[in-house]
Amino acid sequence: QVQLVESGGGLVQAGGSLTLSCAASGRTFSGYYMGWFRQAPGKEREFVASINRNGDRTWYADSVRGRFTISRDIAKNTVYLQMNSLKPEDTAVYYCAARSTTANKYEFWGQGTQVTVSS
Repeated sequence: QVQLVESGGGLVQAGGSLTLSCAASGRTFSGYYMGWFRQAPGKEREFVASINRNGDRTWYADSVRGRFTISRDIAKNTVYLQMNSLKPEDTAVYYCAARSTTANKYEFWGQGTQVTVSS
């Protein structure tokens, strides 16, 4: 089992920045791919970004590429999502997730943190 706890959400004006954190505990953090997802009201949850175990490969949704940066600190068991140039359409609950290398879907999820971007 991996326990994930997100933090760092809040209210920000359009064009502003926020950094989300996801603290992991339980099984070896470095053994998992980590991802960020989001869900806006009335919409399905969508992929935002992910990072491999070593932190040297990242993937992004087209909607956030160039504005968001995912990173991980293995020593701190934490993954981050740096969000710049935020837009009102980035408003959503953001979730951190983890999956093992043998899994074809994310197995563990955090409780989510709200990000609201005002225009």
